[in-house]
Amino acid sequence: MPSGGDDIRPARGPEDTDRVRRLVDDAFTPYIPRIGSRPMPMETDFDAVVAEGRCWVAVHAGRIVGMVQLAVAADHVEVETLAVDSDVRGAGVGGRLLAFAEQRARELGLPEVRLCTNRAMTENLAYYPRRGYRETHRETQHGFHRVFFAKPVGRPS
Repeated sequence: MPSGGDDIRPARGPEDTDRVRRLVDDAFTPYIPRIGSRPMPMETDFDAVVAEGRCWVAVHAGRIVGMVQLAVAADHVEVETLAVDSDVRGAGVGGRLLAFAEQRARELGLPEVRLCTNRAMTENLAYYPRRGYRETHRETQHGFHRVFFAKPVGRPS
């Protein structure tokens, strides 16, 4: 994503929520045949997530091109969903959203960012380690074969 005019801001209102939902559907639909069902992010109530202030969007040239859904736990920030518009994949939007999650953790004094993906999402299994995330474990939850990752982020500077 080119610099200049780029922004990461909280998602707000029905227009943002609709765009977030479309981003998630577009990003996760290709995985349905691999997994055998709709991935969990596709079942998320994004109206509630946006209203709770747990969703941020990446904006480029006035258009939402990515989203990240975060949850704060006692000892980490959890990236619950990350989705990027197919038109800009490979341009650094996902990396910027992960960096945002890492900065949020530092600001909150939390030492780590965690996330998980499905083992069938092989692209993600390669993507997260390239960004400093290490696999911590694998387990089956709610019928999904999940791979868990974590990244230490240090303390605020």
